[in-house]
Amino acid sequence: MFGFLHLALAAPSIYLVLGLPLVLRQHGWSGTEIGLFQLAGLPAVFKFALAVPVERLRWAAGHYKIWAMGVGAAYAALLLAMGRQDLAAGGARLFLMALGAGLMATWADIPVNALAIKVLPPSQRMRAGGVRSAAIFLGAIIGGGLMLLVHERWGWQAPFVAMTVPILIGIGLLALFKEPASAHAAASTPGVSIEAARLAGYFRQPGAQAWTLLLLCYFPLVGAAWIYLKPLLLDHGFAASQVAWVAGVFASAVGAMASIGTASVIKAIGVAHALALFAALNLLALAGLALLAWTGAGQIGFVVGALALAGTMGATSALAFGLMMDFARPQCQAADYGTQASLFTLSRLLVLPLAGAMLDRLGYAGMLSGLTLAMLGVWALAMRQRHGIERAVRARLASDANAWVECKRHG
Repeated sequence: MFGFLHLALAAPSIYLVLGLPLVLRQHGWSGTEIGLFQLAGLPAVFKFALAVPVERLRWAAGHYKIWAMGVGAAYAALLLAMGRQDLAAGGARLFLMALGAGLMATWADIPVNALAIKVLPPSQRMRAGGVRSAAIFLGAIIGGGLMLLVHERWGWQAPFVAMTVPILIGIGLLALFKEPASAHAAASTPGVSIEAARLAGYFRQPGAQAWTLLLLCYFPLVGAAWIYLKPLLLDHGFAASQVAWVAGVFASAVGAMASIGTASVIKAIGVAHALALFAALNLLALAGLALLAWTGAGQIGFVVGALALAGTMGATSALAFGLMMDFARPQCQAADYGTQASLFTLSRLLVLPLAGAMLDRLGYAGMLSGLTLAMLGVWALAMRQRHGIERAVRARLASDANAWVECKRHG
């Protein structure tokens, strides 16, 4: 169920960011207008703030699922409203609707993940992280590719209607799902001090500071390379249709498969070795692309490089999502997840303009070389922090497993 919910939430968001700009260009929007439209994804930075009402406003039964259903319904309503929007009437209203949809998608992600952390056995969190990562890659195929075909065949409104259906199905699944009651109700007294205490409590967890530092830099470098992969392929002789298949379909499929397989790898080698291994694979993938850019290799080399990058990015994101679940405390799942997700998103957004500046001044080879050197530092940091993070995760899993068994025993 959670994999389906992640896919239902992710596909429309990706369509708004990756697919819709092509449609808007066909309707005469300027590059500046399309660029400003990307600000509709800005709410993702503020998940920590959106988690506050989720933790404060509680119901005795079905707390997280009620939040997910309510916000999901608002998300579906905004998507349907966007489908009814007349582009000839101007883009301001469309932007506001897209901003609202982005806000609802970000907000719905918080109770959905908090519910997953709450109900899944601690031993299944890495697998859940892999499923979530795979859902994002599949969402890229749907939102960044298939919905464009739906638009071409059936018009402006059709993609929004099609993407609303899975959200409504997800709401139905949540309605049938029985969420267990919380063992202890969180304090609901209004005041900033409560949120400050929650935030301080997150960082006081054993290993949380080391993990948060690594979270800030573990993924953004390969994420930046992924964003610039399509322009890289276009500028090295690939046709637009070839770029769509290589980066949009095949690479996303590889990323999804790598995400699913990551849990088994982590179970076999442990978190400490996984942190070092995946950082090393990211380093090799970036170095390989940099070498291809320097040497001007043929298309086969770039295809292999793109697939390698997708595989390492899938494994890295699955590991990151799994550890984010491990560092979310009982009764603070939404707040702790929201804090980590905001930092995760903010770090990605900060790296992208830096990578773009390197691209403008140094070209693809220089940009990828810079990302490779930075990734070398991340690998060194992972080697230093990995054992402390693994000890903290093992202790948390043991504690949460005992609490989970007790919760099941008492219904």
